[in-house]
Amino acid sequence: MTDFRIRRARADDAAACAAIYAPFVTDTWISFETEPPSAGEMLKRINAYGGTYGWLVAVRGMAVIGYAYGSPHRTRDAYSSSCDVAVYVDPAMARRGVGTALYSALMPMLKERYHAAFAGISLPNDPSIALHRSFGFEQVGIYREVGWKLEDWRDVSWWQKLL
Repeated sequence: MTDFRIRRARADDAAACAAIYAPFVTDTWISFETEPPSAGEMLKRINAYGGTYGWLVAVRGMAVIGYAYGSPHRTRDAYSSSCDVAVYVDPAMARRGVGTALYSALMPMLKERYHAAFAGISLPNDPSIALHRSFGFEQVGIYREVGWKLEDWRDVSWWQKLL
């Protein structure tokens, strides 16, 4: 039995989501952002994606310990049946099933509206690859040296799941 629950994100979750995400931005190549978004910016993202794609949080007690969401894959109309997905978990809660629980709740929501989900994984990132494989994502390609972060070129592996 888990000691956390999954629910839809609310406005008051924005600061916690921003705090979880910040170290992925500043200390890793997992995110290609270079400046951590503020709580206000995170609220804009929750509002933009939460209704159409879904934005979920994992909560332990009163604390948000992770989140997952869907977002537009691309902006051109022909892509409107596809979406991107992402999941971020507080490193203190890693490897406890939080990401799995978040995706287990998110994927059925997305399946109601979308045909395919995509995930970009900055390499190396074995835990993220394992998570996506466990949900039936298949690797469809690698963008070589597509981003410069932390003083090195970074590859991004792209994964797809037909919902």
